[in-house]
Amino acid sequence: MRRLGPPLFATLLCFAMTMGAGNALAQSTPNVSPTDKQFVQEAAQGGAAEVELGTLATQKASSADVKQFGQRMVDDHSRANQQLKAIAQSKGIDVPAAPSAKDKAIAAKLEKLSGTQFDDAYMNLMVRDHKKDVTDFQKASKSATDPQIKQFAEQTLPTLQEHLQQAEKIAPQQSSMQMQDH
Repeated sequence: MRRLGPPLFATLLCFAMTMGAGNALAQSTPNVSPTDKQFVQEAAQGGAAEVELGTLATQKASSADVKQFGQRMVDDHSRANQQLKAIAQSKGIDVPAAPSAKDKAIAAKLEKLSGTQFDDAYMNLMVRDHKKDVTDFQKASKSATDPQIKQFAEQTLPTLQEHLQQAEKIAPQQSSMQMQDH
């Protein structure tokens, strides 16, 4: 049998190691169900929107309660987005880093409002968004097949429920203040 020269042996060894590493990587990335993948992508996109809109609220809101709520959205959703991004990366799921076109259009509309009009529109939007979020996270916390995704949904759900309660508490105040202004 002929011996391989050092350069050829090193090349073959690197090739074999690369192929082995590629296979190990493919094997270590579990298959995620389409439903779980969709949940992760939508949650990431929605979380990005909450951060963007919350930042807008901290800048434009006339009510201290609305500004404070906006800051909580920035803080809580930024933290959740980081956790979700780490999970997504470990699962090989690409997540959008920016809000959807629809959410960007909503932000553009809110950007044009000021005073109590902004506060009212923002808080009503937060009530609607968080009702949907709570429903989506409840579903994922029960039916997600990936344990990490399920755990993320379970752990994030109470915070989203608090957001909804707080938004519902603030939103009527904004509406009643707007009615008093007229």
